[in-house]
Parts: sequence; C-alpha cells; structure tokens
Amino acid sequence: MSETSRFRSFEGGHGALKGAQTAWDMLSGEQMQKHITTGCEELDAILGGGIHCKEVTEVGGVPGIGKTQLGYVYPFQLRIVLKGSEVATEAYTKPYRIQLAVNVQIPVECGGLGGKAIYIDTEGSFMVERAHQIAEGCISDLLDNTAHRLKDFPACPEILQPNSFLANIFYFRICSYTEQIATINYLEKFLEEQKDVKIIVVDSITFHFRQDFDDLALRTRVLGGMSLKLMRFAKKYSLAVVLLNQVTTKFVEGSFHLTLALGDTWSHACTNRIILYWNGNDRHAYIDKSPSLRSATTPFLITGKGIRNATSHCKRVRMM
Repeated sequence: MSETSRFRSFEGGHGALKGAQTAWDMLSGEQMQKHITTGCEELDAILGGGIHCKEVTEVGGVPGIGKTQLGYVYPFQLRIVLKGSEVATEAYTKPYRIQLAVNVQIPVECGGLGGKAIYIDTEGSFMVERAHQIAEGCISDLLDNTAHRLKDFPACPEILQPNSFLANIFYFRICSYTEQIATINYLEKFLEEQKDVKIIVVDSITFHFRQDFDDLALRTRVLGGMSLKLMRFAKKYSLAVVLLNQVTTKFVEGSFHLTLALGDTWSHACTNRIILYWNGNDRHAYIDKSPSLRSATTPFLITGKGIRNATSHCKRVRMM
C-alpha cells in the first residue's frame, strides 16, 4: 500500500483512532466530576471538592499523622529502621483511609455519592471498631447538618446506621505480593458485579513490595502494571482509587529528607499526591503533585469522629 493510500485509509476509517474525545468533552467531564469529602472542609477546598473520582490519589505520611508526609523536615517523632542506603519509617494512616471508605457512602440526598468501598489491607491494620466509630461520627454530622433535606427522604434514617455503613465496605486481607497482584487482577470482575463501588483503598500499596522484593527492576514493572490497571478501573467505573504509601528518609547533600517510598519512577503512577506532616504539634496536608490543583497546604484535626476542620487558632490555607 502506498503512503497516500495508507493516509487515506486512516483519514476515512479512523483505523487506529477510536475513542478520541474533544477538549470540550474533557472540560465538561471535569466540571461534572464527583468528589468524596475527606471530612475536613479546608482539605476539601484545596482538593477542589474532595478526593476525585476517575483519578488515582496517593497519600502518605509519618507515624501518628493520620496519613502521609512530604520531603520537608518538620518537627516530628518517628521510628527509624536502617535499610541499606535508606532510612525507612513506617507510616500508619488509619483515620484518613477509613474516613474515605465511610464518607463515600454519604447518601446522594445529603450531597454524597451513596457508593460502596473496596478496602485492600496489606498490613493487617484495618480496625473495624474505628470504622464503626467514624461511621457514627459521619451519621451524627449528617443528621445535624442536613436534617432539612432528610425530611423529604423517609428511607434515609434506615440507611444512616453504622452497621449499614460497615456492610458496604468490602474488605480484602492481603498477606503477600502474589496475593496483591491476584486481587488487583480479580477486581474487574468484582466491579462488574458490584456496580455501586465508588472507591478503592489500597493500604498500603508498598508494604509487601518493600518487604519481599529483591529484584528492583521487576518490582518496578509489576507495580507499574498494577498502577495502570487501577487507573483504568478509575476511568472505566468512575470511581476514586486511593493508594496509601510509606515514607523513607534519604540522605541527600549532607542532610536527611523525607520522601515517599518506591522512588521517582513510582511517583508517576498516581494523578494526585497528598502528603500529611507535622508542623510543630499541628497536622497539615500538602498537595505535592496534581495536574489540575495548585500546591497548597492546610491544617486538619483527627478527632473521635475522624478527620475534621482545624480549630480557629491554626494557620489558614496557604497556596504555594
């Protein structure tokens, strides 16, 4: 086939150009994009409404922060474990991840998605008692703030029960990286059966791959394939994917700097990256990476009900 004929075949039949969309379609889709509230209005504000559906968001932080932390060195305490040239820290972020699995279930009548959650636990740190407590806090806030809406929806009081929230969290316990790979591969079938799932939380994406993987090149390829599948799930099923990550401390140019695990290559596996860190005695969230959001930081609190707004004495949201 001549070059002219080949060009005409593409021009007329759009041979390999299926699935294209216009920039206007993309803008319209972004404007209609749904979000999952974090429970903190200030954090939702810098995120453009909350955690984005159709995107992959990575969250990481130091111990006790409630989620992630960034490459700044702030006053905090952490447990140091020597690992070759790196100094690793274990990051536990229970309130944040459980909060999202609960908040995704806020009824549509109350401004939520009315969805379900998939929770993939690689560390064995999911606390069902804490999930029940956060669900109670979410319901309490909904009854206080949206009582006028609920009067028109008599079924809502039946839905707004902690046990109903827990019944809508599908929990997978993962004990090895092979189980993690198999579970991610199985998710598409599961999502076809469970149409209402609106968030997948992987807690954490890194745990088994840092513990059991010695071949770094193979690890990068496997994780890259896993992240591509999760991105596809997010787009295809209009859901949010939240990946919990751990932090490491690297020695660079004479000083220690905190960074998320798995290195620079992995940083491209997510759409948005949020880092939680200590600033003195205050917890802060920082948008480290996003194609659509400005870098910003805001304080937040962890209460008995979960993640909430910081008190008035905390610093205001700061745009970077």
